[in-house]
Amino acid sequence: MKKYFLLFLSIGVASISCSKNDDEPVVNPDITENPIDPVVETKSRADYPVQDFMWQAMNLYYFYVNDVPNLDEGNYATLDEYVDFIASESNPADFYNNKLLFSEDRFSFLNEDYKTLTAGFSGISKSNGLEYSLARFNNSEVIYGYVRYIVKNSDAATKDIKRGDLFTSINGEPLFFDSPEINNTSLLRNADTYTLGMADFDGNEFVLNGKEVTLTKQEGLVEDPILVNKVLDVGGQKVGYLMYNQFAGNSGEPLNDVFGEFKSEGISDLVLDLRYNPGGFGYITQILGSLIHQPDPLKLFYTRRFNSKYEEALEIQGGLKTNFVADTGTEDNNSEIPLNSLDLNKIYVIATGNSASASELLINGLRPYVEVVHIGSTTVGKNQGSFTLVDSPATGFGYNPDREDEINPNNSWAIQPITSQTENSEGFGDYSAGLPPTIPIDEDFSDLGELGNPTERLLARALQEINGVSAKTNLSAKYPVDMIYSSSLESANGGRLIFRDIPALLSERLQSKLNK
Repeated sequence: MKKYFLLFLSIGVASISCSKNDDEPVVNPDITENPIDPVVETKSRADYPVQDFMWQAMNLYYFYVNDVPNLDEGNYATLDEYVDFIASESNPADFYNNKLLFSEDRFSFLNEDYKTLTAGFSGISKSNGLEYSLARFNNSEVIYGYVRYIVKNSDAATKDIKRGDLFTSINGEPLFFDSPEINNTSLLRNADTYTLGMADFDGNEFVLNGKEVTLTKQEGLVEDPILVNKVLDVGGQKVGYLMYNQFAGNSGEPLNDVFGEFKSEGISDLVLDLRYNPGGFGYITQILGSLIHQPDPLKLFYTRRFNSKYEEALEIQGGLKTNFVADTGTEDNNSEIPLNSLDLNKIYVIATGNSASASELLINGLRPYVEVVHIGSTTVGKNQGSFTLVDSPATGFGYNPDREDEINPNNSWAIQPITSQTENSEGFGDYSAGLPPTIPIDEDFSDLGELGNPTERLLARALQEINGVSAKTNLSAKYPVDMIYSSSLESANGGRLIFRDIPALLSERLQSKLNK
């Protein structure tokens, strides 16, 4: 009995995909004697559809599957034992976080509405357009916020608030942050409307200046991930500057257009500003990397490694190789526009403690081919990727926007577990502690400067390297930021590297094996 039950659990995702009726029993065609009553089986598992979906998807894809005893099929000798387990936590979020995640996993997450989650991956969210950071002042208990930038066409864009403004209260109360559980800064994340108390800094302390700004979040705000792009004249040299804030879906073609402008202007150097970029889609990383280096689909960019069960099913022992690309054909709209590649051998990248995931993958993936001068501070340290998994057995649980009708209409939950670890073409991927800068320099909250202006501190430091006058001016921050929270972490792409291609492939190959 145990043998057949374990076999059912391990390949259930593929055999389920054959059934169009949720009330039909799930039977492995290789089992000639089924010891489990299919009526009881279907009814029992159907009582806990969300937990059942989560367990099956995690059992197949989770990178840390071997580190979580609850995901070991051997723990459940009978179906009853399995059902008892998935019934042990009535709240799906608690079940996922407390029963299925590895204790050292920093990045897996979930959302009770896959539509909200997947819209966020394309830069669409409920937001007031305020991008900010919270920080401690001088190792004290004083918490302040500063505005990093304002999203265009947002509520904040209509108010008297701009980059560099400071605030120290919310709804009339001073900001405090004792712990993630004890604070009032969560109002910034959760309240639809709130009022900020703006402040000035006199060199020693923050002083409320009497100005208040009330902001309201709006549904469906679309943020253009390309915040600034321009060509700068630096001592007679043409330098391209691109501030890119999210590896958002469908941003490949706009990036290609920007690089077309850079190419037509004949730039000699490029400054890529990822200081606030929390990550996003891996396929956009391929496009941007190819725009910078070479559009050579035969050249290895990076490798993704998966759990052993997954690699065996895909027949890709040693990981999945991912190359550079020649066009935008990896876009959602399947366009095949040739890339306006700059074919650079050196690039200047601004990256900080807000830069994560796809931003880090780009830097690490380029380094074997391009000299990357990293200006800023140590990055987040996310060398891992994930899939969006939904209750759609026919697609191997992988989210496919063209097959939403196959998602269980009674289960809108999506999980985004860590499914892979990345490394560059030289095999280096050990940067969980972050990528350290070549040239350390911090933002100064008292003088943030204008993004894209050659005098802005981090950009100015990059330009010093380009024109060779790095010793002439000291650009170090007098009041560096001791950040405790960043609004970019609220976004769907916050600290995340998202892949979308493998679940359907896995389902297809498992189905093929079952049908032999």
